[in-house]
Amino acid sequence: MSSTTTAPPREELVRRAAELVPLLRKHAAWTEENRRLHEETIEALADAGVFRMRTPVRYGGYESDTTTLNDVMVELGRGDGSVAWVASVWSIPGWMVGMFPDQVQDEVYSTPNVRVCGTLSPSGMGRPRDGGMVVNGSWSFISGALHSHWQEVIFIAPAPDGVNHWPVAALIPMSDLQIVDDWHTSGLRGSGSVTTVAKDVFVPHERILPLPAILQAQSASPLNAQLPMYRSPLLGVANASSTGTVIGLAKAARENFFERLDGRKITYTDYANQNEAPITHLQVAEATMKIDEAVFHAARVTSLVDSKGLSGDPWSLEERARTRADVGAVCERSKAAVDVLALASGGSSIYNDVPIQRIVRDMHAVNMHALMVPATNYELYGRVLCGLEPNSQYI
Repeated sequence: MSSTTTAPPREELVRRAAELVPLLRKHAAWTEENRRLHEETIEALADAGVFRMRTPVRYGGYESDTTTLNDVMVELGRGDGSVAWVASVWSIPGWMVGMFPDQVQDEVYSTPNVRVCGTLSPSGMGRPRDGGMVVNGSWSFISGALHSHWQEVIFIAPAPDGVNHWPVAALIPMSDLQIVDDWHTSGLRGSGSVTTVAKDVFVPHERILPLPAILQAQSASPLNAQLPMYRSPLLGVANASSTGTVIGLAKAARENFFERLDGRKITYTDYANQNEAPITHLQVAEATMKIDEAVFHAARVTSLVDSKGLSGDPWSLEERARTRADVGAVCERSKAAVDVLALASGGSSIYNDVPIQRIVRDMHAVNMHALMVPATNYELYGRVLCGLEPNSQYI
């Protein structure tokens, strides 16, 4: 049943997220050890309205812009990078639901606080059958799959011309998929980014859309087509949805460093207090400036997505490529800040009960995500700046 709601202002949603930080930190070790989010965390995120931020108002959602989403994810990232990562990932396939026909949305949003996981990798195949397609395939790195109701999958299917094939996106209930518990990693362990498998799963036609249409924000929903939230291309939305987690991790590292600074000495030197050493002053200044630079790039990509959504103005190729570069810059600057602070944290920081060692591993994992690797994103942006065609359809 559709409904409407009044969205809380940005400040309220950010406040709610900030209030979750102690809880997330409390469960962080459990989350990493068990390679999944704690159930209390899921309940707290739901109570704070995090799962409603990228849902249409007519389904009880908030239709929050990406600036708000970023600010909320920064706070969650301060608490636990795995939690923020999963929440941000849920927001992207959750947005993709809005590209599907209204009757499909009715089905998906009938579940309160529905969570949709997904991927953009076409690692499955579909064959036509009356009324839809039969899908077989497997998809790795599916963050939040253990706590999701639906998965958005990408697979290769016959194109309308009957000759060629193209990638399509589909929505499949998690109950139709198998889980492979293979998430044994060095970083973002708590994200539970397992592999999912489809074996002869039937998907009706209405739950299948061509991926190129979603990439270009061509919604099959007449009710969503004019909403600001759905007027931007998929990769612009995905990029703007991914920055908050990274900055939150960097801010968490800075907070942890200063919490441990008072009274710490620099071993094998005459500095009885680390905070008196010039090297420490240089380190914290460098790290803080790197975080500030990351905040700038996040603000640029989110403001672009939000302003284009409001105006409905078309996107230039350079703007599309720049959103990828901005995410790369956020990752590069934030990782640099964390690395400086971690190196300055001393040998005692490698113990499991010191958060910064987990933050380092989570940050390195984020920087290795294929859509966030700084060098790959800079190359794509540079190609476009030099007048060449992009070497990726994910733009």
